[in-house]
Amino acid sequence: MNIIKKVLVKQIITDNSKRKLKRDFHEQILRLEQECQQLLFEQRKLQNKAGTSKQEINARFQQEIRKRKEKMKLVDFKIEQLDMLETGSEITETEVDALVEVKPGTDWNKVMASSAIIVKDDVVIRIDE
Repeated sequence: MNIIKKVLVKQIITDNSKRKLKRDFHEQILRLEQECQQLLFEQRKLQNKAGTSKQEINARFQQEIRKRKEKMKLVDFKIEQLDMLETGSEITETEVDALVEVKPGTDWNKVMASSAIIVKDDVVIRIDE
């Protein structure tokens, strides 16, 4: 029988990965800013239609814009944290699912023990089981 198990993917920070992460974070911020601008445009468009409650529209759109600004603050915080990380540090990047074969006689504790895939510059360098 096969079961699905969560496995952490950890990245070892190098100068290249730091630059790539920083670029990705800045792209996220730009995308969020564009979404805010698009929301403001949509808000103005809806407010010009007859039969709509301007206050209700304003409240709904401001809530969405606020959510994106919160995400932008979080990304800014991640950039600050990234700047403080030293080369060679390990960070948890994501979590993936792995298929694990379980059969009679399998050590359950070994199956359920945490596992990790360690990546350096987009290359798997080891698997901790």
